[in-house]
Amino acid sequence: GRRTQLLKGLPATSTVEENAAAGVSVYTFNVTVSPLSSEGVAILPTIVNSNPLTEAFDIEANGDLEYRVVTTGNPVLDYETMPKSFDLQIFVEDTTGRTDLSILTVHVTDKNERPVFRGNMAIQTVTIYVLEGTPAECIYKVDAADPENAELKYSLLPAVVPFVVSESGAIFSTKKFDYEKDPHCYFLNITVTDPDGLNSTKTVNINIININDERPYFTTQQRIYRIPEEQSPGTVVANITAEDPDDEDSPSRLFYSIQSSDKYFSINPSTGVLQVTGRINRDALPLRLHPRVSVIVRVEDSPSGGHTSEMEITIIIDDINDNPPECNPSTFRKEANENTTAGTFLLDLRNYCKDIDVDPSNNRFNFTGLSGFGSNNFALESTVSGRLVMTESIDLENPANQGVEVYSLTVRVQDIAYPDYSNVIYFYIRIKPVNEFFPVFSNLSYEFNVPEITKVGSSIGRVNARDKDWPPSVITYSIVAGGGTRDYTNIFWINPAKGDVKILARLDYETTQKHILTVQASDQEKTATASVTVNVVEVNDEEPVCSPNFYSFQIPVSLAVGTNINGFRIECQDRDSDPRSFRYFINEGNVNNHFTFSPSAGSNTSQLILASPFDYESGLDTNWIYILRVCITDDNLLSARDKPTHLIKTGTVTLSIRVIPNPTTVSATTPSFTVVMKRENLYSESAWYVPFVITLGSLLLLGLLGYLGFLLATWVRTCCPPEGKAASEPLMNAPANKKRKKEVVVTMTKLNTIFDGEARDPVTGKMYEFNTRSGARRWKKSNEPLQPALAMQATSSATDDSGQGTDRAEAPNKKEPSEKRKELTAEKKPAAEPSAGQSETPGQDGLRLQKQKQESEPRSYP
Repeated sequence: GRRTQLLKGLPATSTVEENAAAGVSVYTFNVTVSPLSSEGVAILPTIVNSNPLTEAFDIEANGDLEYRVVTTGNPVLDYETMPKSFDLQIFVEDTTGRTDLSILTVHVTDKNERPVFRGNMAIQTVTIYVLEGTPAECIYKVDAADPENAELKYSLLPAVVPFVVSESGAIFSTKKFDYEKDPHCYFLNITVTDPDGLNSTKTVNINIININDERPYFTTQQRIYRIPEEQSPGTVVANITAEDPDDEDSPSRLFYSIQSSDKYFSINPSTGVLQVTGRINRDALPLRLHPRVSVIVRVEDSPSGGHTSEMEITIIIDDINDNPPECNPSTFRKEANENTTAGTFLLDLRNYCKDIDVDPSNNRFNFTGLSGFGSNNFALESTVSGRLVMTESIDLENPANQGVEVYSLTVRVQDIAYPDYSNVIYFYIRIKPVNEFFPVFSNLSYEFNVPEITKVGSSIGRVNARDKDWPPSVITYSIVAGGGTRDYTNIFWINPAKGDVKILARLDYETTQKHILTVQASDQEKTATASVTVNVVEVNDEEPVCSPNFYSFQIPVSLAVGTNINGFRIECQDRDSDPRSFRYFINEGNVNNHFTFSPSAGSNTSQLILASPFDYESGLDTNWIYILRVCITDDNLLSARDKPTHLIKTGTVTLSIRVIPNPTTVSATTPSFTVVMKRENLYSESAWYVPFVITLGSLLLLGLLGYLGFLLATWVRTCCPPEGKAASEPLMNAPANKKRKKEVVVTMTKLNTIFDGEARDPVTGKMYEFNTRSGARRWKKSNEPLQPALAMQATSSATDDSGQGTDRAEAPNKKEPSEKRKELTAEKKPAAEPSAGQSETPGQDGLRLQKQKQESEPRSYP
């Protein structure tokens, strides 16, 4: 804690020379301690701070209490680059706790230093490369400096080298160097000196770089080489060598190449070895005509842009026997007719065989070794000619040769020169058959019995023909005559390949009982014919045909049992059956067996008879329409035992019978008309105007009908005769004691009543029309056609009616429930016009008005 002057000789000022080494003493001082201190210094003198900061100084003990400030050498003091003075604060403390802090000022003094090289020369030996042939020029600039910035001088040793250094330190070459003549390397000692004579020296190494300035040259003298053809790839042809003057001190690094486009040879670019690359075929173009191959070899001393030299090498290709004789084609197919005479020339092999070797000594060949199946029938005239001839005549029909048509032979064609290459030639000699024989049918005539019901397309028989030629000729069959009828030109067909005879149209015994055909067999050159008789066998294949086959009529419900219905009868015919074989029965539709035919069998005519009465009141009968399907079979003359085995044909007739209810009986002299009433309660509260319109219309209509009724009654009184003078029978037989009343009933009815049925009145015989739903009737006018619904019923009532007597005209009268409207109609029936030639009498054909009984409960229709 207490500061006391312990540092003796401080503060002080001292100097030190720049670049002083480590450990150089700068200043010495002493430490004074208290007498009371028994141990001396507690904290040795220490530089606690410096201005500016530095580590270039330190304190060392020089005795018991003597110390000195020395340089550390890190960093080295430099007058030119560092501060010129340093203030060092030195601190000390003794064992009693007394301390002292004092300053030592150190001044750095300047010193004359040696010049120093800068740049690369300061850290290493500089090597300079100079290309040969480079003109004299500055090759390097030496960079040196004096720490005191004094002017420096440059010099070099040895003085005899072709280099100089200028005052500025630039090194110049004094000549153009030639690598092949001058030294390749120079060592220069460059010295830089300051005015006081201090100097520094560095060595500069100058290497002369060889450049490619010389052309390489070939050392190989041979220019022509000869090799045989077909050498394997890689075979060495020549070893081309060359040298480069630029490479006198080392092996030449040259590059070889072939300049001309060549597919046969290549050269190793490094070694110059010329070798085979591709196949060399002396026998193929262009070597066949030009066996000399010229190759331009180039050598260069650089892969690109160097100096080059070229040399032409000629390689002669020698022919070898490397090809067997070949024949084109190598397989021959020849034909010779059978019975060809012996000695006949077939083939000259010399025209097809050759050896492509170029050298005549290598392309000669001969033919040997004729062999194969049947080779005894053929021969070669000589081994040189190669002419193939027949030695025997061949007959295919001969059992020794039968089945043999093609002879397989081989001939070997072989080189005469070594190594005797050969090939095999194949011959396929086909002996062409000659058509020598006519076809012969197995029978002179054929007879086939064919049932007339045989299906079209069925085979009815087969004809067969052969000839003696070998191989067997292909026989083609055809029908050349017969087999036609008036309706068909050809009703028979024969399979051209198999001879199966088939029918193209149905046979009919009743038309033609026998057909005679002429069948021809042809082997494409020769023909033969045979007769074919086709006997048509009669079969029961005709159905009974009846007239009419459809009929529609009406009968009254009260028709008497046993009556021939409407005088109807059917008449049947069968082309292949006796009329006595007919049997009649009703197959469908005869509900409750009301109808039958008489006679039921044994005749070609039969009448329709009512077998039992109708009973609608008790509910036994409910159908008003009967659709009868009448079957007529031709098995009446067959016994029960024969029927399962005989063909039975059945004809059909369809009858549509409508049963008409009895008309209401009225007086013949009382005029009347039919009234039909229909009521529909379709009132809707939302349609409040409907009742009003209907009521108003009904009143107007009622008034009109009343007026018309009055006029009609007046006319009837004046025109109708008295009751006893009636000239004709009434519409219905009414009881004689019943009082006839004149009655006109007027009610609301539909105006568009449709009369969809018609019937004949059994009393008068006249036709009348009726409505099947309401029962309304009227006489049919002679010139009025049947209404649409009636016309539809008159054609095919079987499809329109279900047999329950329902109204088929109901559809046009359907009303939608949403309409909720009520229709009231009425219709007056006019009287029928009298027939021509008849006088009209009041009781005969006048207008008959009839009252239709209203049903107890009103009908409602949807």
